[in-house]
Amino acid sequence: MTMDVVDYQIYGDDMQFVEIELDPQEAAVGEAGAMFYMEDGIQMETIFGDGSASQSGIFGKLMGAGKRLVTGESMFTTVFTNQDGMSKRRVAFGAAYPGKILPMHLGQLGGTLLCQKDAFLCAAKGVSLGIGFQKRLGAGFFGGEGFVLQKLEGDGLAFIHAGGAMIEKTLQPGQTLRVDTGCVVAFTPDVDFDIQFVGGVKTALFGGEGLFFATLRGPGKVWLQSLPLSRLANRIVGASQIGSSDEQSSIFR
Repeated sequence: MTMDVVDYQIYGDDMQFVEIELDPQEAAVGEAGAMFYMEDGIQMETIFGDGSASQSGIFGKLMGAGKRLVTGESMFTTVFTNQDGMSKRRVAFGAAYPGKILPMHLGQLGGTLLCQKDAFLCAAKGVSLGIGFQKRLGAGFFGGEGFVLQKLEGDGLAFIHAGGAMIEKTLQPGQTLRVDTGCVVAFTPDVDFDIQFVGGVKTALFGGEGLFFATLRGPGKVWLQSLPLSRLANRIVGASQIGSSDEQSSIFR
């Protein structure tokens, strides 16, 4: 069965949002808290899991919600349905931090996409949201952000969010790319993904780049982000601590 194909437009530069146009009775599913605005005539319903056909029935819904809980996401998603029987209606979803929104045509990517746990934004209803554990021991023990991934399945349209600037790379068979673990946004399942030790005690302790990096080996496509949310959060926390220390020092001068 072919999933819904939705019309959309992405607005903005560094703080983007995507506006989706729904035909009568057409629906989209969004990450909890991602809705920006919606027009009159659209009904909003919060559900367990993702509402895909694979999660019908009580057991299927519980399994879908459990999978999302494992990836660190909310057990709930929100379905937006155009209940107007005559006209198209629009609903928009906004990213939570600076970056780019990427439309992913799953049917053109072999039906499956693996992405970081906080990357999914919204999709046509029918796209299945699951989990993709890494099989490698290195990725399992040291992957951090890359250990538990979201798996998007179907042949519909999904939208993911990348922090900062985004680049898409097509890896040839055997071609290898080493990346900071947090900078991997998504990749097709034919890409061989592993986590490796940086190597060298001095580099590991004083390099400032972390102890491990992701190794991506082709063939396949990968999407990378220049500013992962974890890096942005660490910089903000570090700056706030420095600011607090400066304020306390000024009090006792």
